[in-house]
Amino acid sequence: MKNLIYLFIIVLILSCSPKIFNEKWTQKPAPDYFKARFETTQGNFDIESKREWSPKGVDRIYQLIKSGYYTDIAIFRVVPEFVVQFGIHNDSILNNSWKKYKVLDEPVLQSNDSMAISFARSGVNSRTTQIFINLKNNHRLDTVDYNDVKGFPVIAVITGGMETVHKFYSTKDNVPDQDSIQKYGNAYLIRKYPKVDYIKKAYILKK
Repeated sequence: MKNLIYLFIIVLILSCSPKIFNEKWTQKPAPDYFKARFETTQGNFDIESKREWSPKGVDRIYQLIKSGYYTDIAIFRVVPEFVVQFGIHNDSILNNSWKKYKVLDEPVLQSNDSMAISFARSGVNSRTTQIFINLKNNHRLDTVDYNDVKGFPVIAVITGGMETVHKFYSTKDNVPDQDSIQKYGNAYLIRKYPKVDYIKKAYILKK
């Protein structure tokens, strides 16, 4: 009888515990237009996004923000006069879960102007969680052929806090190893790259 009681308690605790990942997050479509705010160690910046620019890509950035993915995320790649890149979570389980749901490729409909945001990708249908902010007009990224994929579709643009984006600590000459971030999380960065900036959190702004 006691064993049954203990089993019931365990099941109850597990059922009440927050789930670190929910497949339903990947199925939620974005609204036609939304705004969001990113709070960082250097201040805030705001974005706006239109689903027509890249429906599948905008859906994903919306899903990530709504689910709280961009919390304590290291801004691990900052190349002045080029890009700011982030999107690897401190929790490897969460990283691996999202990576299973890759975003299908889409054509580039908006140009990679200064302060435009696009997903990083390594090949065909490889967009997942990493995004980059253009620090200048990188129009060559609209048409560049990279691992059998053409261009980087824009998913959002920064509308406020541009000065914040230019304050992020530069890793141009010493970029952290992405595999190590995936494996060891922020502990690796704190130990090896203590000056790196972070996204504290991101959330959808009410209309």
